[in-house]
Amino acid sequence: MFIASQKKKENIAEYIIYMWQIEDIIRAYKLDIDCIKANIVDLMSLSSQQEKELLGWYESLIDMMRREGVQEKGHLQINKNTIIDLTDLHKALLYSQKYPEYAASYYKALPFIAELKMKQGNDIESDIEVALSFLYGILMLRLQKKEITESTQQAQGYIVHFLSELSKLYILYKDDELEFE
Repeated sequence: MFIASQKKKENIAEYIIYMWQIEDIIRAYKLDIDCIKANIVDLMSLSSQQEKELLGWYESLIDMMRREGVQEKGHLQINKNTIIDLTDLHKALLYSQKYPEYAASYYKALPFIAELKMKQGNDIESDIEVALSFLYGILMLRLQKKEITESTQQAQGYIVHFLSELSKLYILYKDDELEFE
């Protein structure tokens, strides 16, 4: 919760990837708050108030996962909504003439995103979600200490740059500091 809040303020792409990881951690503990408390929360140096807040956060996520039927796979609607917001902003930025650097970073990443989209099939429509899923996959490979090919690392560089630009502009957008024609 504390990390999520910070990431949401600083880098929305990192926030989404972090939240997907939290969803998977909750699944790994079979949506059992006692296991999460014993294996995550109790290992942290928190005040009693912070511990209470963190457990409440995990409990609310578990409840949402159950209500939304994503106990085994999929993503919470709150995370999907953030991707929808990012996708809408992405489209507005591409249509605007005010952000050519953003468009350039996207078009450099686009061949890699298109290739990923073809490999994944029609399950994912948004280029933003494809890019985020790719980076999440790399995170999982790293956690498993698996090798990442040079071509994957090259694609990662372009996609990270693109999502970094989008994240910076998202902060301005949320602060109502972004101008469109």
